[in-house]
Amino acid sequence: MSDLDMEGLSRWLRGALPALPPVARLEKFPGGQSNPTYRLDAGDQSLVLRRQPFGQLLPSAHAVDREYRLLEALAPAGFPAPRPVAMCDDADVIGSKFYLMERVEGRTFWDGALPDLAPADRRPLYHALVDTIAALHMIDHEAAGLGDFGAPGNYLERQVHRWTKQYRAAQTDEIPEVEQLIAWLPLTIPAQDRKAIIHGDYRIDNVIVAPDAPRARAVIDWELATIGDPLADFAYFAMAWVMPHEGGSGLGGIDLDAEGIPSLAGIVKHYCERTGRRREPDLHWYFAFNLFRLVGILQGIKRRMLEGNASSATASEKVAQLGTLAQLGWQQARLACGLRPI
Repeated sequence: MSDLDMEGLSRWLRGALPALPPVARLEKFPGGQSNPTYRLDAGDQSLVLRRQPFGQLLPSAHAVDREYRLLEALAPAGFPAPRPVAMCDDADVIGSKFYLMERVEGRTFWDGALPDLAPADRRPLYHALVDTIAALHMIDHEAAGLGDFGAPGNYLERQVHRWTKQYRAAQTDEIPEVEQLIAWLPLTIPAQDRKAIIHGDYRIDNVIVAPDAPRARAVIDWELATIGDPLADFAYFAMAWVMPHEGGSGLGGIDLDAEGIPSLAGIVKHYCERTGRRREPDLHWYFAFNLFRLVGILQGIKRRMLEGNASSATASEKVAQLGTLAQLGWQQARLACGLRPI
């Protein structure tokens, strides 16, 4: 049925959720490179189980208990996210910590070009995605009980240090552009002017969209969420406009106007209007930083792949992008300095 300890899981479920019928189906979702995620059907109920990956974990990574705490805080705020159901801190039950949440029905878009939508429907969907991340950034995290959810100090400074450390811990070879970013980023960190709940991995395929309207029903995959700089979080989403279009979220090279997709300038303006920003920011530094983060994530996947613990069968395809993304990150760094990309 799955690669989980079904006997241990069933025993735990009987104690934690006694009203839940016996599990009839447990199936791993395809895709996803980090925390393995499963569909769990029991009677007429359908839940989602999310666990830490198999094998040795990097420090501070894959903290599913943090994800669960955040979902608990977002539920009363009315933000579109799955409703949390139960948390298991006992790693002995199935071999790691895990939690259960509601399963949300809707549409998932993997290709940023939205080929399955009519051109007239694409701009409204992208505006809805911007509205959703803007709404997240406008939540009062202190009032939501998340005042201690992020470490104090400059978020970007902490993140540059963290992802450098994560990259080094997972490093398998040397990529010149990554070494240049590691040297450049700490010396050029911009000032942080706001604090907010940030998703950390907000992109089109991490949003479940209503089946009949351009509206987010649930934002998923909260592993990297914290309290930090909302501009960096928005820039991670906006990074799709500078990444090549290769079937994923990237939009680079597409005739956006002809395809009914808003321009980068258009979504930046839309976000600023929704969050009350009077000045539209220069995102090149944030793009360089987020591409470095993405390289760090992919390097972790490569390490797990080499150790035989990658969560997805498509891990090798993702890892193949490492060099290209590192080069793109360094190009954005040069643009942030007013230099032409190489």
